[in-house]
Amino acid sequence: MKSLLLAASLLLTSLSTLAQQNCDKPRDDFDGLYCLNKVYIETDAELNQVYKELAPRLSAEGRSKLKETQLAWIEERNSSCSKKLDSGFYVNLACATRSTRSRLQFLQERARECKSSGCQPSKL
Repeated sequence: MKSLLLAASLLLTSLSTLAQQNCDKPRDDFDGLYCLNKVYIETDAELNQVYKELAPRLSAEGRSKLKETQLAWIEERNSSCSKKLDSGFYVNLACATRSTRSRLQFLQERARECKSSGCQPSKL
């Protein structure tokens, strides 16, 4: 049983290393898209986590403002980083990731303020 677990662990480590190498030097546009998607998904997950941690710290007014600004940010991100044409729907993942990172940093700053000096809804 231990040898089976060791083999599985080695296989996962090898696959992880292979995936990192592919993202370091993507072979083609599809590999690049795969890697960009991985980064976007992770950034979006971090943003959602910080949002969930920040919201309960706020007053009802603060939560309402947070939700309002979050929905406005989503609309802005979508309009800036995607477009719909007759031929299909396109998303610029690099743009979406930059926008999400920027929003993540903003929310992290608000969360730090809440922890250190109190929440300031006016900054949301």
